[in-house]
Amino acid sequence: MIGVATALLLLLLGLGIPVASALFFLGLILGDLYAFLPPLPALGDIAWSTSTEFLLISVPLFILMGEVLLRAGIAEDMYRALAPLLARVPGGLMHTNIASCALFAATSGSSVATAATVGTVALPNMERYGYGRGLFLGSIAAGGTLGILIPPSINMILYGVLADVSVGDLYLAALIPGLLLAALFSGTVVVACLLRPGLGGRDIPREAAPHLVRALAPIAALFLLVVGSIYAGLATPTEAAALGVLGALALAAARRALSARSLLAAFEGTMKTTAMVMLIVLAAYFLNFVMVNIGLTNAVVGVVRDLGWSPLAVLLAIITLYLVLGCFMDTLSLMIATTPIVVPIVVAVGYDPVWFGVLFMILIEAALITPPVGMNLFVVQAIRGGGEFREVALGAMPFLVAMIAMIGLLIVLPQLAMLLPTLARG
Repeated sequence: MIGVATALLLLLLGLGIPVASALFFLGLILGDLYAFLPPLPALGDIAWSTSTEFLLISVPLFILMGEVLLRAGIAEDMYRALAPLLARVPGGLMHTNIASCALFAATSGSSVATAATVGTVALPNMERYGYGRGLFLGSIAAGGTLGILIPPSINMILYGVLADVSVGDLYLAALIPGLLLAALFSGTVVVACLLRPGLGGRDIPREAAPHLVRALAPIAALFLLVVGSIYAGLATPTEAAALGVLGALALAAARRALSARSLLAAFEGTMKTTAMVMLIVLAAYFLNFVMVNIGLTNAVVGVVRDLGWSPLAVLLAIITLYLVLGCFMDTLSLMIATTPIVVPIVVAVGYDPVWFGVLFMILIEAALITPPVGMNLFVVQAIRGGGEFREVALGAMPFLVAMIAMIGLLIVLPQLAMLLPTLARG
């Protein structure tokens, strides 16, 4: 049964069938082969109960918040304010790329939106100040991945729903690793520029820049409004997402960037992204329903237990599997298709699902910069508008090493992720 399910999934994906359709068809086939009763009559109830899940309402709200911020021009002021502050560190504006991505990720919740927004502002400076193209492009692609890890994160909400884990705990657990990973990215830039000084470009002139506090205040205020309201127990993630949308609209209005055209574009972008996400989520829930009913999930856990591997060996095997799959599957599909299978295995061998959620997000981040399907690589290449894709892919590789190092730190020091949730639980 396990071999049949794996072969069918690989076949459907290999045929180029859209992921949502592949998951749905896999559920139908497995149900017909192994279920005592056909699963199709349950589809209506599954679709209704999933689409009305209160927590999932936060997904389109966070997407809308990011779309509004994307059009408000906040990222440009933030980048110009940070540039003089970080320009003297070896690597110069590449640290600004990473810091801007980290800050924008703390409000947008989307890696692709973060990479696209910061990349649009940062790329004109690459040639102007003589930076090494590969590393500069890689710093934007890798920095953009922080949108998955630094809260609020859309992917963490989906993981929380699929793994039945508190999103508030996930957000708390991801905060320290997210900031530490951003620091590792900057450390990677420093080491590369000390080894090859030519990568760091020329000194930027001291031009007039927005006041640092005024430029960062909108991002900080929105972060406190969204994440602070969750941590303080004043709002659920869904309610906090609604507050975030109101805050983003207020910021856009204050900057005179709120118009009927921009709102229409934001709504259209939100609907397209939400439709894609929810279709995959519904198909994944249907497949999960079938797998539980035919006993596939328990069979997989049983096989892993029968192998007699240590918990660490099982975890390393899962990490290796995701690093390989990330080369060929997009992040959302990878996460939704595998979470219902992998999380029970991780819990069965003794790991905390909240801790694994943070490690999982880093693995998903790695998939965003792993060719040939790394989405952030294509986003940066598209914004660049020319040159070889190979430069972007190779430039991101040092940051992939930093991600693997962060995974190692989480394995050796799990308290990096579990400290804040433990303190919050008292």
